[in-house]
Amino acid sequence: MSGSLATVSYIGATILFILCLGGLSNQETARRGNLYGMIGMTIAVLATVFGPQVTTAGLPWIIGSMVVGSAIGLYLARVVQMTQMPELVAFMHSMVGLAAMLVGYATYIDPAASAGLAGAEKAIHEMEMYVGILIGAVTFSGSVIAFGKLSAKISGKPLLLPGRHWLNLIGLVLIIYFGREFLHATTIAEGMTPMIVMTIVSLLFGIHMVMAIGGADMPVVVSMLNSYSGWAAAATGFMLSNDLLIVTGALVGSSGAILSYIMCNAMNRNFISVIAGGFGSDGGTPAPKGDGTAQPVGEVSPILAAETAELLREAKNVIIVPGYGMAVAQAQHTVYEITKYLREKGVNVRFGIHPVAGRMPGHMNVLLAEAKVPYDVVFEMDELNEDFPDTDVAMIIGANDIVNPAAQDDPTSPIAGMPVLEVWKAKTSIVMKRSMASGYAGVDNPLFYKDNNRMLFGDAKKMLDEVLIALKA
Repeated sequence: MSGSLATVSYIGATILFILCLGGLSNQETARRGNLYGMIGMTIAVLATVFGPQVTTAGLPWIIGSMVVGSAIGLYLARVVQMTQMPELVAFMHSMVGLAAMLVGYATYIDPAASAGLAGAEKAIHEMEMYVGILIGAVTFSGSVIAFGKLSAKISGKPLLLPGRHWLNLIGLVLIIYFGREFLHATTIAEGMTPMIVMTIVSLLFGIHMVMAIGGADMPVVVSMLNSYSGWAAAATGFMLSNDLLIVTGALVGSSGAILSYIMCNAMNRNFISVIAGGFGSDGGTPAPKGDGTAQPVGEVSPILAAETAELLREAKNVIIVPGYGMAVAQAQHTVYEITKYLREKGVNVRFGIHPVAGRMPGHMNVLLAEAKVPYDVVFEMDELNEDFPDTDVAMIIGANDIVNPAAQDDPTSPIAGMPVLEVWKAKTSIVMKRSMASGYAGVDNPLFYKDNNRMLFGDAKKMLDEVLIALKA
């Protein structure tokens, strides 16, 4: 393939990637957006493999690697459960970071990569490699820790070391100092030492950064690492002089940054406070009660599945709020069956989705789409909050922090000011939980003790199955 044809192919792939992002912004067009992305990536890969930069001798190695990588990807696509999507995304981000690191080292070691460069041009090329490895190392180690937290292999509780901000500052100073040493190196061997030191410091920084972030901020972490992986890909594009990688990486990096901003707004947090860490815990025990105005008083009111079915049967307007508990129980299909039955009986059933519900952006939307819940009954938080006073039953399935009234009523709460779904304004709210344990943010929920709230304890899938049987009885 000639260089001109490869360039045209890259332009076509870039357009398809932009159309892909546009399609993914809406549920109805998401499938088409995915198709654009797959076609664009196919064109990009073929243009690269058969382009002028790949020699005939290297072609078998590349094709062999593609076959192995494709086999692994197909295997993961078949075996990974929908509930494991957040950790799979984190794993993919780590692979992008690792690739950026390896490309950076390979480019630095290869004499042909910098042949004919001198002066400012050579310095810029070396800086591209240095920064590319830096971003790749932070992305790789941070994503590995995120994978561990999301898969519960590492505690979701934030690890806050004494003087952690000073440690970060020292790491930054070391990276700048060794960057200067790297640029002043006259040989590859001489420059390798500062490069390795910088890589180690960057890897440690990525670990320290994500370990300090609490479980409640994990949706922001996922989108943040998505942005990092994009910038790592862009840096790789600069190292390889590949225009498509630069553009694609910039698209992913900027969209991930925007998504991180949206996530932070949804939690009333700023990006710096997320990086500073400390918000969220394991969520396995009831949270200590503070002295705020939202201090829960009273007893909870349990409800049975049959009674829940009766309330749903008599309701005219129902809003379902899914959370991570629905994902863990894999109850989305039963939720769809209940929704389908109620809608056939004339009940107005809608879903309220909080931007940070679950463990990754769009987690609940993906689960509901998998269960074939119609897109036109799935709404964002801002679209539904005003409708709760006219709602007969608000059903909360495995959600906690995103329906916590303490965010509005208790200025001393860690989640004070966080926008939440105002389910307590419905005539009756039903919370489905296994126990009275606090949510991922580690704070108690006064909703459980309100007079119009009922608690349906048990596994979400089992309880919803019982509700569905009672509805059809």
